[in-house]
Amino acid sequence: MSSTASALIRLKSAQKSAKGVSLYSRFVNRPAGRYLAAGAYRLGLTPNHVTLISAAFSFAAVAVAALAVPTWTAGLVVWLGLAVGFAFDSADGQLARLRGGGSAAGEWLDHVVDCAKITALHTAVLLTFYRHPGHFGTEADGWLLVPLGFQLVAVVTFFGGLLTEQLKPKAAPGDGGPPSAARAVALLPVDHGVFCLVFLLLGGGSDFRWAYTVLAVAAALFLVAFLTKWFRELSAVRR
Repeated sequence: MSSTASALIRLKSAQKSAKGVSLYSRFVNRPAGRYLAAGAYRLGLTPNHVTLISAAFSFAAVAVAALAVPTWTAGLVVWLGLAVGFAFDSADGQLARLRGGGSAAGEWLDHVVDCAKITALHTAVLLTFYRHPGHFGTEADGWLLVPLGFQLVAVVTFFGGLLTEQLKPKAAPGDGGPPSAARAVALLPVDHGVFCLVFLLLGGGSDFRWAYTVLAVAAALFLVAFLTKWFRELSAVRR
């Protein structure tokens, strides 16, 4: 058996819980990351190398979104870069588990890259709305508040979820029962992989603007629900 096939078998049995994970991440991004992690393992790469590869794809896509003329081809390139970057983002943690565990520095690097990616991506949308108002129908300055608001929501969600994870007591393996299919479907609007798909509409002008706005509203509604849930859970924690 090849080292890649052996790594895939080991990775399949060492997946994180699917609880609280959307259908896209569970059935698309994690499996893609598994193959990338197995390939990286065979090449002798470290999780930090994989994190930096993820950053390279993601920020190249951000640069295209911000600076290129918004065409259908540019949208395809942006989506592809973001999707591949997201798959490598899944692969770094899987590779760490395959190698027997990651490091605090590696986890820190992963979170810093994720936060920078979130911030930069919505900034890129703001810039392209500003540079091409005729294409997107964003002549009214109020449309520029949409990416600013989406960025705020995304950063607060990221930070709030990360802080909640650190403050809550660690659950024992297997706690919480099987993953909910309904929840996996409900989380699709706030899955990063689904968000990346909206860039396929970049050449469509107003179609992109409205699809992006709908996801921004969904993210804001989910943030209210998340904050309420997290605050309630942490209220029972004594430190």
